[in-house]
Amino acid sequence: MNETESILGWLQADRDFALAVVTKTWSSAPRPAGAMMAVAADGEVIGSLSGGCVESAVHELALEVIATGRAASAHYGTSDAEAYAVGLACGGQIDVLVTPILDDASSSQLQVYLRAMADSAPAALALELPGVTDDESARLDRLTHILAITADETMQGDFGHARLTEHIATDARAMIGRGAVGILEFDATGRRLGAGTRVFVTTSTPPPRLLIFGAIDYAAALAELGRFLGYRVSVCDARGVFATAARFPAAHEVVVAWPHRYFAAEVEAGRIDSSTVVAVLTHDLKFDVPVLLEVLRSPAGYVGALGSRRTHDQRADALREAGASEEEIARIHGPIGLDLGARSPEATAVSILAEVLLERSQGTGSSLSAITGAIHR
Repeated sequence: MNETESILGWLQADRDFALAVVTKTWSSAPRPAGAMMAVAADGEVIGSLSGGCVESAVHELALEVIATGRAASAHYGTSDAEAYAVGLACGGQIDVLVTPILDDASSSQLQVYLRAMADSAPAALALELPGVTDDESARLDRLTHILAITADETMQGDFGHARLTEHIATDARAMIGRGAVGILEFDATGRRLGAGTRVFVTTSTPPPRLLIFGAIDYAAALAELGRFLGYRVSVCDARGVFATAARFPAAHEVVVAWPHRYFAAEVEAGRIDSSTVVAVLTHDLKFDVPVLLEVLRSPAGYVGALGSRRTHDQRADALREAGASEEEIARIHGPIGLDLGARSPEATAVSILAEVLLERSQGTGSSLSAITGAIHR
C-alpha cells in the first residue's frame, strides 16, 4: 500500500491526524513542494517530507496542531545551528504547512484530492496558509480552509466567501493543466496579487507512460523499474503466448496486439505526449519497423530500440526504405541505454531508464564527484 492509499485508509477509519505539506523549497531541498506526511494523534506516521531530515521537528509540531486544532506553518533551513539540530544539513530550506484533519469537512475535501491521486486523475488541492511573521512561522486561530478541485469540475470545500472560492478554483484548475505547484495570494474580493489570503496549491497529474514493445525478459525488468519510478507501464506484443499478465506482474496493462496498431490507436485517443517513453525491445524488423514509423511521427518524448549496432543499422536501412526521414531516424536511441556495462535484464533496465532521466533533466551524465555546481537544477 502506498502513502496515498494509507492516508485514505485513515480518512475512511475517521482517524484524527495532521497533514504536513512542503509548500516551498530553496536550494538542495530533499523533496519538492507538495510532498506530504501524515501524523496521527497516537504518533503514527505516513510519508516523509525530507527523506529523514526534519521529520522529528515536524512530528512534534503536528502533535501540537492536533491538540490545538489550529493550522501552523514552519520554516526549516541551514542558516544557523538549529538547522543541524533538525537535520537539514543538505543545504536546503523548506517551508511546511501542518493542517489538522479533525472534522468531516476537512476529511471529505482531502479524500476528493487523494482519490484522484490514487486513480492517477488530474486534481488540485488548495490549502490556506497562515500569514507570514518575522520568525517565518505562524498559526491560524482555527482549522484551515481546504478546497479540492478535479478536472471534471467537482469541487469540495470553500474559503468562506463565494467569490474568493471561485477565483481560487479558477486558478487551481489552470494549475492542473500545467502540473504546477505554488503559492497564490488574494485580497478580500478574490483579486490575485492582493494582500490577505495566502493559498498553497498542489496538483495531481496523470503519471508519464512507459510503453514497452516486446514481451521478453528484458521487458519484465524494465516494467518493474519503470513502475518503481512512477511510470504507468504498458507491455504490448502480438504473440499472446508471451504477452500475459503473469509474466509481467509490474505492468499496469499487458496488451496482445500488433504494436503499430496499438500505438496508432493510443495516438488517436490522445494518450501519447512528450512525457511518453517508448522502448522497442523486439529487435525483429517485422515488428520494429511498423511501430517505429508510428512512434517517430508521434509526440513521444523518448524512443529507444534494443539491439546490437549491426541490428540497429539494419533497422535504420529498413526504416529508410519504408519512408522514414534521416531526422526521424535520428530520434531513435539505438542501441538503447547508457554505457554502464549492463548485461543482465535488470542492469539493462537501469541503463535504459538512466538514459531517459538524463534526457529529461538535461544532465551531464558525469559522476557528481567529478563536477561542480548545484546538484539539483
